[in-house]
Amino acid sequence: MHHQHHSHVLQLDIQGTPQAWISLEHAALHIATDSVAWVDGDGPLATLRGGFNVVRGQQSIIDVHPIMALHGASRVNLFDVVPAISKLKLFRRDRMTCAYCGQRFQERDLQCEHAVPRSRGGRWTWMNLVTACCVCNGRKSDRTPEEAGMPLLYLPYVPSRFEDFLLEGRHIRADVHDWLASRLPKGSRLS
Repeated sequence: MHHQHHSHVLQLDIQGTPQAWISLEHAALHIATDSVAWVDGDGPLATLRGGFNVVRGQQSIIDVHPIMALHGASRVNLFDVVPAISKLKLFRRDRMTCAYCGQRFQERDLQCEHAVPRSRGGRWTWMNLVTACCVCNGRKSDRTPEEAGMPLLYLPYVPSRFEDFLLEGRHIRADVHDWLASRLPKGSRLS
């Protein structure tokens, strides 16, 4: 999982809550404007050459760390924000495992399954969606798990803010992965 050209920096608020994945350039801008409160990770992700300082007679060098916290309070309480759902994030939450037969599948053989069917008012929410293979999804059809006699092998849950960043990060550096993973709630499937 170590990618040299990994340009995504994890931006946190000053309390250490993940805010966004940002580019190296975006990160360098925060550093140049003295917006960074503290950094973390196993050392710099990249070293960028900045402007030439005439007084010191040298070019400034900017070390961009993989995790950086910015000064100032967050405008919204990020823990109140429910992470957006995407197919891939749902599959990753459920470890690419069908909620009905318990087997692991490739992404192309999985579907987002409404536990309570849409026709019964089941909504597109983290708590009503599970990962299902095509066969089980077809078999369950338009019934609830109870009606179909197909109990869920695991329960859906809403990912925490830290989990959400793990779910959406494509190639997360090992140190950033560990930093996020160490902050997961107890019982998280991702830990």
